Amino acid sequence: MNWKAIARCATGTSHQAEKIPCQDCGAYRIFENVIVGAVADGAGSAKYSHIGSEIAVETALKYLSRINQYLQKRKRFWERYSQPLSQTEAKKLFTKTVNHVILELKQEAENKDFSVNDLACTLLVFVATPEWVIAMQIGDGFMVVRCQDAEYQLLFEPDKGEFFNQTTFVTSFNALEEMQVQVISEKQEFICASTDGLEKVAIRLSDWQPFAPFFKPLEEYLRETAKPEDDDQYVIDFLNSERLNSRTDDDKTLLLSLIEQDAIAKKL
Repeated sequence: MNWKAIARCATGTSHQAEKIPCQDCGAYRIFENVIVGAVADGAGSAKYSHIGSEIAVETALKYLSRINQYLQKRKRFWERYSQPLSQTEAKKLFTKTVNHVILELKQEAENKDFSVNDLACTLLVFVATPEWVIAMQIGDGFMVVRCQDAEYQLLFEPDKGEFFNQTTFVTSFNALEEMQVQVISEKQEFICASTDGLEKVAIRLSDWQPFAPFFKPLEEYLRETAKPEDDDQYVIDFLNSERLNSRTDDDKTLLLSLIEQDAIAKKL
C-alpha cells in the first residue's frame, strides 16, 4: 500500500453544550496507488444535516470507488500516472459525483418525509495518485496539499457567500455552478482535507495561506506512524485538546493522507 491515511471527527464544544450531534463526516478509500477522500460539514441550520453529511461522504466515495473498479478492469484509468485528468475531465467526473450525492439526499428526504434542505451540507472530495491530484469543493472548509519538495498549498479559497457565516451547500440550487475544481499535475506527498471548524487555526485568513506549523506535526505523525488508523490517539487528542477548543467551538474533521517515501523512491 502506497498511501497512509486517517480520518477523524470531533464534536465541537458548542454542540456538546447544546447536545447537538457532530455534523461533520470524513472518510477515504485506498486502492493500491490511488486514494479517494471526502469530508462534509452539515449546515447548522439544517435539522438532519449530520445525516446529510454522512450520506454525502458515503455516496461520493461509493461512486468514485465503483468508477475506479470499473476502469481498472478496462483502461486502468487512475493509474495513468504520467497523464493526469484534464480540467474538463475532472469537472465532468465531479459533476457526476455530486449529482449522485444530490439524488441520494433527495431519496433520503423523500423516504423520511422531510425537506432535502434539512440534509444540507458542504462537500470536499479528492482523488490522488503519487503523480497528481484532482479535487473539488462546494462550500467552506479547506484542502491543503504538499507536492514533493514544495510548500503547503491551499487548493481553494473557502466559499463564504455574500454574508457572514453563509456558504453554498450540496443541496443549494447553484451547487454545481459554485463547485470549484482543480487539477495538480505534480508528484504528491501530503494531503489534508478539513471542515471549516479548523480554518482559523490552519489557514491565515488575511491572505488564505496555509499555516505551516499546523500541518508539519500532522505530516510528521503520518510519516512516523506505520498504521495511523490503528494508532489514532495523537489525532484524537489533538482534535479534543483544550488549546484547540479555546480557539474554535465548532465540529472539527481531519482527513490526512501521506504517500510513503519508499513508494516515491521506486517511481524516481
